[in-house]
Amino acid sequence: MIPAPRQASFSEMPVLDLSGWLAGGPADPLVKDLHAACTGTGFFYVTGHGVPVSAVEGVFDATRRYFAEPEALRLDDKIDDRFRRGFMPYGINQHPGYEPDLKESYEFALDLPLDDPEVIARRPLHGPNRWPAWAPWLEQASMRYFEHTTQLGKNLLRLFALALEQDESFFLQWCNKPMVQSRLFHYPPQVVDTDRALGVAPHTDYGMLTILAQDPIGGLELRKRDGEWVSAPYIENTFVVNLGDMFKVWTNDLFVSNFHRVVNRTGKERYSIPTFFNLDYDAPVACLPSCQADDNPPRYEPVKAGDYLVRRFGEVQKFKVM
Repeated sequence: MIPAPRQASFSEMPVLDLSGWLAGGPADPLVKDLHAACTGTGFFYVTGHGVPVSAVEGVFDATRRYFAEPEALRLDDKIDDRFRRGFMPYGINQHPGYEPDLKESYEFALDLPLDDPEVIARRPLHGPNRWPAWAPWLEQASMRYFEHTTQLGKNLLRLFALALEQDESFFLQWCNKPMVQSRLFHYPPQVVDTDRALGVAPHTDYGMLTILAQDPIGGLELRKRDGEWVSAPYIENTFVVNLGDMFKVWTNDLFVSNFHRVVNRTGKERYSIPTFFNLDYDAPVACLPSCQADDNPPRYEPVKAGDYLVRRFGEVQKFKVM
């Protein structure tokens, strides 16, 4: 059985208040705190983020309502190989060395029509969302949440650019059709009697940023760079933000994503809603000038953001991304 870890301290997972900056205040204090978080655990909270409470409450209400329906009904919209949208049942996600994750989800992303040039060209991860005809309320609540968290992601990228000594708009130049995806997660009550069957097995995220709304159940745990596991408790009206692996390419391992897992120790159902924010497919991910020197040359080959994501998805999911 995995022992319950202690709670992360605010020095390990700081709370960054964006409200003053978003209202036109200086960015310097936030940039300093962001840089410290990204060279530490790679996790932090944000408050004053501009996402309405009603949008968060609405999507959680819709999520609970959706997963209360019979699985047979949800399977009518099972996730597809090409567009990667829809219902994902238990058993699809599996990390090496672990049992399949004990979760189910509904996945949606930037909604592109079938006549969009990127969709016609069969660009991976580009396409239309799919929604159950019997649940119009799911689309309404989910897309409202998606729009707000997408804007939050863009705002955070402005801060990340400043923290890496770039122009504030540096990352935004690759946000024309960003590969942003949200997931509605449902975790059943779990008996924590093995370290191989978890809500989500230890992993790092693949892309740029993850913006996570937790419910009060909690369950997110992260591994510090020294190997200690700590929990990320629920804090009202905040999002948990963590780095993805793509930042190690941009920063030459200065900003590194840390392993994290989900362990539902409460005996209750748990819900969480992450938005995975990624740049345009063709965004050229390469070591930034501020992160390299003669005695610290780039450690990773440049790569297109989309190619990197497609490869990583294929490592843990039992279907192809085409």
